[in-house]
Amino acid sequence: MEIRGKAALDQEQIEKLMSDSWIIRLATSGPGARINLTPLWYCWAEGKIYAFTRGQKVENLRRNPVCSAMVDQNELYPELNGVMFQGTAKVLENADEEKADPHLDSIVRDRIGLKYLEGGFGSAKPRNESSAMGKNWRWIVMTPDVGFSWDNRKLGRSKK
Repeated sequence: MEIRGKAALDQEQIEKLMSDSWIIRLATSGPGARINLTPLWYCWAEGKIYAFTRGQKVENLRRNPVCSAMVDQNELYPELNGVMFQGTAKVLENADEEKADPHLDSIVRDRIGLKYLEGGFGSAKPRNESSAMGKNWRWIVMTPDVGFSWDNRKLGRSKK
């Protein structure tokens, strides 16, 4: 996947940002013309974004899998850096679909469990065994088609 941007992060910087960051923002198309933008815990694995989540975003992705996701850092404009992906997300509807995913059991469950356990969140177990339940608790897997990244530190400051 090509990563675009005038002051783009390199692939190593993107991997580090995606692996180390705690929160991703996922934008889905809601009913009508509304956009649903939600912060989520997530796991970056093999170029895909995984999250165990519930609610309106799951309903939205069932209706329309097109979505965007963004991770960014810092507050001041000259220091902002981040990456935004556009692509599609699949809702894993049941245990069979979860087992069929090539990375969920082999990488994601351990990686996401440890990530949030080490941060003082999540369960007391280092593996996330969450599985589809109820109407909307589901794993979602976003596959990016295109990405944009930026590191405003590369732009330099204008001199007055």
